[in-house]
Amino acid sequence: MKTQKQLAKYEGLRDFLVLVGRHWALIFLLLEITYFSLAGTGYFSLLNFQNILVASTTVMLLAIGETFVIITGGIDLSVGFIVGFTGVICAKIMVTLEAAGYSQAVAIPTGVLIALVLGIFPGLVNGILVAKLRVPPFIATFGMYGIAYGIAEIISDNVPVHNLPSAVGFVGNGYFLYYLAGKFSFFAMPANLTPEELKHVVGIIPNVVVLSAIFILVFAFILAKTQFGQHTYAIGGNIEAARRAGIQVPRHLIKVYMISSFFASVAGVVYTLKFVTGRADAGSARMLDAVSAVVIGGASLYGGTGTVIGTVIGALIVACLEIGMVNLAIPTFNLYIAVGVILIFAVLIDQFFPELTHKD
Repeated sequence: MKTQKQLAKYEGLRDFLVLVGRHWALIFLLLEITYFSLAGTGYFSLLNFQNILVASTTVMLLAIGETFVIITGGIDLSVGFIVGFTGVICAKIMVTLEAAGYSQAVAIPTGVLIALVLGIFPGLVNGILVAKLRVPPFIATFGMYGIAYGIAEIISDNVPVHNLPSAVGFVGNGYFLYYLAGKFSFFAMPANLTPEELKHVVGIIPNVVVLSAIFILVFAFILAKTQFGQHTYAIGGNIEAARRAGIQVPRHLIKVYMISSFFASVAGVVYTLKFVTGRADAGSARMLDAVSAVVIGGASLYGGTGTVIGTVIGALIVACLEIGMVNLAIPTFNLYIAVGVILIFAVLIDQFFPELTHKD
């Protein structure tokens, strides 16, 4: 009887540790927020959480696309410079159209749409190289990394693209919802406000966060609830079994790399709207953060596992670290060290405790 009780106690403890291990990223995020809230000033505030959401936008978008690729057992190293590639195209088209006499209502949407369409092509090339020509993903996407950067520099004449239409900053730095004295206003601040009232207007939801959330929610549904998502997991779990099951693996892989490139393009457009400029190196520092967010969120580099919600948590961990270090006046280069340590920790968990990531 005593042995049975001890065994039940052991199994209960093991189940608890497995539960904690499977959700360690969420626990780490909560502890991270708690620490910075106690150590810093104003960290636990609406403004700061808005800063965290905005700071996480680029990483989150890149990481969602990267999630699809990593689930299939691949990796996309080109996403950082696809951000700059599409951002430069978007900015250049806006400037050119406005200079040609077109209204901002035409120039801005046209620049955005063309940039999103052209931004898919690097992913198409990556997919063909990986799926059809059997080039290792590391090599194929690293080559595209350089190609996208070079083309962006050529288009921009090696300088950032400035003098964008004035409404670009309004869209990129505006809010979906404004609040003032019990009243809400969508897309724009309430009209005819006094200078004193303007001081008390609170922007609730940044536009770039809303835009990003729409794409993230749509593709979260695709990955979790559709046949396309099931095939993505199947390819990453066992590519030969996926072929025998009738899945068109090459065609599917091409689509996956196009999805990754598309999300990088959205990130490039968001960057242009937010900073009112197009830079060839806009996302160069975010590739590591994107891959880290996916792995920290529970995806395995061996393929077959990963979720959008896990990736979102991973991206928030990176953003909270970044804003927290700024809040505590810690030099930002320490962020790379912190993210690197957390990434290695996540990979070690996947390596030595696969039951914590390879969920049923």
